[in-house]
Amino acid sequence: MSEIKLVPAVIDEAGIDELADFAGAIWREYWTDILKPGQTEYMIEKFQSSKAIKNQIENERYSYFYIMCDGVRAGYTGMSVKQDYLFLSKLYILKNFRHKGIASGAFPLITDFAVANRRSRIILTVNKYNSHAISSYKKFGFKEIDAVVTDIGSGYVMDDYIMEYTVE
Repeated sequence: MSEIKLVPAVIDEAGIDELADFAGAIWREYWTDILKPGQTEYMIEKFQSSKAIKNQIENERYSYFYIMCDGVRAGYTGMSVKQDYLFLSKLYILKNFRHKGIASGAFPLITDFAVANRRSRIILTVNKYNSHAISSYKKFGFKEIDAVVTDIGSGYVMDDYIMEYTVE
């Protein structure tokens, strides 16, 4: 079994730039087949650019971690501590590490983060057409609690399910 760890991303300017580059690479290999042409780049700029990550850390209580597999950077996660839950905003694995149990190995560490921040619920949004992620989240114990279409500008929307996990 591989050793999975969450390692805090460095949040100085260079570290944020490095995280943004890493996130952009994953998003380009992941979302191109699911989203409309152009939407991936728009969303990277809006949600995963250095400017967006810096704002999330400074103003939205985000914490970013690299997901390490046997000492190698395999993915990343971004979480925000909200008033009464943990928002799991991002959980992405590099293509060559997918389907190897890395997200499953990282999830208990994410629940540990929720517990450490005194949150008993984890909430996320997932694209309705991202069937693999939906299936994975259901295996973790998430339940669909709502659906939402969010206008993110420039003619793009996020068509998502809202899912919830109760930390035990």
